[in-house]
Amino acid sequence: MNKKPNPMLTGNPVLLVIDIQKGCFLPYKPSATMPFMPDSTERYARARKIVDCARDNDIPIVFIQEIHHKSKLDYGRELDGNENIHCLDGAAGTPLAYEEMGIRDDDFIIQKQRYSAFFGTGLEIMLKAFKADTLIMVGGFTDVCVHYSFVDGHQHDYHCRVVEDCTAGSSPEAHQASLVAMEYLQHGAICHSDAMLAAMALHSNKD
Repeated sequence: MNKKPNPMLTGNPVLLVIDIQKGCFLPYKPSATMPFMPDSTERYARARKIVDCARDNDIPIVFIQEIHHKSKLDYGRELDGNENIHCLDGAAGTPLAYEEMGIRDDDFIIQKQRYSAFFGTGLEIMLKAFKADTLIMVGGFTDVCVHYSFVDGHQHDYHCRVVEDCTAGSSPEAHQASLVAMEYLQHGAICHSDAMLAAMALHSNKD
């Protein structure tokens, strides 16, 4: 199939930094159920370049944080599959990666209890305030929270772009499969960080 020539950035872009939290940079204990990508930490760290470029080019940034109540009552069906207790309030890995991502006190933060950044949150109201047209996504997991947020963004008629080398999946295979699935929905959805950095700078120059 010939790919449709969709532009990388359309209208007003907004950067969504999805679930890059302290746990992304803590030592990882191997798990038989969740074999994280071996270079996941490097991928999350690389997302800082996208954050800094967004700031330099006046592109709004929204940091998304998954966080669950200490009672564990708000997990719902999240623990029925491969995932164990994660992002519990008070756990060392749950806070956003403030230092690693250069998060500021006045940055926009959305907390969620489900995989999609849209589900049960105020994200849609914030995006309307920004008059957003394109959602740039970095973070993890590619096959879970990024993918679910992408699909909801797609169904809300946003142009969605995933910076593939700034996202990490629950496994290399799951990462790649989700990239293929998202590209199926929107041609040009998947891009490399170098291309996105250039597009963000060009977008700013157009303004």
